[in-house]
Amino acid sequence: MSSESLPVSWSAVEAIAPHSTLPVNRLSNYDLILQCQVGLRPGKSLFAELMRRYNPHVEKLLYHLAPDWSDRADLSQEVWIRVYRNIKRLQEPVKFRGWLSRIATNLFYDELRKRKRHSQPLSLDAPRQLEDGELDWEIAADAPGPADELATQEFYEQLRRAIADLPEVFRTTIVLREIEGMAYEEIAEITGVSLGTVKSRIARARQRLQEQLQRYIET
Repeated sequence: MSSESLPVSWSAVEAIAPHSTLPVNRLSNYDLILQCQVGLRPGKSLFAELMRRYNPHVEKLLYHLAPDWSDRADLSQEVWIRVYRNIKRLQEPVKFRGWLSRIATNLFYDELRKRKRHSQPLSLDAPRQLEDGELDWEIAADAPGPADELATQEFYEQLRRAIADLPEVFRTTIVLREIEGMAYEEIAEITGVSLGTVKSRIARARQRLQEQLQRYIET
């Protein structure tokens, strides 16, 4: 992480939050978020429960965005600090997961811009005419047996590796689109490129994944 990263820990987040005696583990996700918006800052136990429920999502997203970063935990901390400070601004609690994803993605992209990378930039000057269709990553089976389950596990492991091996600009856009389900316009806003560039990167990322996973798709 850069020197501008916030030097905080999970315990630091909990230490600055007021105490709460609510049975937080019995609250629905919606009610939990509403309770976290009450008062100047979320209650300690309320926010700890929110982190417990949603941190796996944050970690999964950051893992897909930055599989080769050894300091993803630092970025994850900053995500929750940002959530803690801004959750009252969330107008629609039902959209918390998407809001959380955007915070994580924006922080990742901010950090990406700070890092000095010397790799050769990708050229998108000659975009290919590709259909912008969805890639079906599901393997259908009525009653999968041990062999089918093993094949499925092998497929998803190869898919994970294929995504991790994509050039960074391709990986970011395909993760935001296929894993997070973000609209093209949202991705363009986050990544700071045109809508046409987003569509081109997604199409070319899908083509690369299809080429690498062709034998799994065929079977």
